[in-house]
Amino acid sequence: MIDLRLLREDPDRVRASQRARGEDVALVDSLLSADERRRSSGVRFDELRAEQRSLGKLIPKASADEKAELLKQASQLAADVKVADAERDAADTETRELLLQLGNLVHPDVPVGGEEDFVTLETHGDIRDFGAEGFEPKDHLELGQLLGAIDVERGAKVSGSRFYFLTGIGALLELALVNAAIAQATAAGFTPMLTPALVRPQSMAGTGFLGQAAQDVYHLEKDDLYLVGTSEVALAAYHMDEIIDADRLPLRYAGFSPCFRREAGSHGKDTKGIFRVHQFDKVEMFTYVTPEDSQAEHQRLLEWEKQWLTSLELPFRVIDVATGDLGSSAARKFDCEAWIPTQGKYRELTSTSDCTEYQSRRLSIRVREGKQVRPLATLNGTLCAVPRTIVAILENHQQADGSVRVPEVLRPYLGGREVLEPVAK
Repeated sequence: MIDLRLLREDPDRVRASQRARGEDVALVDSLLSADERRRSSGVRFDELRAEQRSLGKLIPKASADEKAELLKQASQLAADVKVADAERDAADTETRELLLQLGNLVHPDVPVGGEEDFVTLETHGDIRDFGAEGFEPKDHLELGQLLGAIDVERGAKVSGSRFYFLTGIGALLELALVNAAIAQATAAGFTPMLTPALVRPQSMAGTGFLGQAAQDVYHLEKDDLYLVGTSEVALAAYHMDEIIDADRLPLRYAGFSPCFRREAGSHGKDTKGIFRVHQFDKVEMFTYVTPEDSQAEHQRLLEWEKQWLTSLELPFRVIDVATGDLGSSAARKFDCEAWIPTQGKYRELTSTSDCTEYQSRRLSIRVREGKQVRPLATLNGTLCAVPRTIVAILENHQQADGSVRVPEVLRPYLGGREVLEPVAK
């Protein structure tokens, strides 16, 4: 959530942020009104309690005649205090509920608009000309079947659409990717973490995934637990309700977990293969820093993502995501999109978001600097979303005979294999 003081001092900035996101601007005025009621009812409650305490001191000293009148006043005051307390609680609840609906303040440099209004910042690598090489590229599913690596038919039989098996070299390729990604993250100073895939409601809500993203989340009603769509959730809640000494920052974690997404609203999109699925594994970077360092840390996360994609020898571009496509927690987001030959376009492989103090306020995570205690900043960045990375590797490194060249960074994790050979023609 944002700082209520900032809302009171500069509501126009918050309105502009909501407008840029394409979200409800009237929410700002509703929140201001609720906050005013919260504060005024709090003052009223404090005044009545002070009067009640003063009266309580007079009663033992009063004469018999005076005491009867004072007790009558005390009874009325007790009723008034009870009403004021209820009004204060109701206003406080309404304020918090409205505050939780408000998105993070967008960074002023974020391009304004919808999904297609991003700005391309960089382009890396060369796109192969398969025509010049004399063959038509196969898509990742055909290649995966040739290699004995992907089985979507049995995935659908066992679990339904958008599920899959990684088999043989496909399973080994996932393990290689995960190990290589964790090795890079560890070398950069991240602490490797294996995180829970089920979290409590406060963890999911605290990271902002029960707002606009709620329709994409799996909920186990019997247990009141949520399946995570990213280990960001568990890593953000890891320090929930804690105060962290400033000399421990930055804290950097690399989480590996299964991820579960309903893919609501994606009907008919990316239905072939394993690009858009309900369950996948991912290595996620998550960091805690001081608010003053969040923009610099955001650039560092982006550089680690670029290092990873470059090591996989993939052509990719970096985009500055537009305001309407940020997600409620992010003040700014950069995506790295790899070229997918058979689609003829770039598709998102990694994403990194600066969430500033938004998540830490919701999760009550603070930093102690001397005698000062205040919210810190949280950031997240995909290092390796496995299925999409496999898609990009198979399609970009395929050869005319259906084999696939293995990027050098993965070879030590694949027993030295330089090429993945077809097992079926």
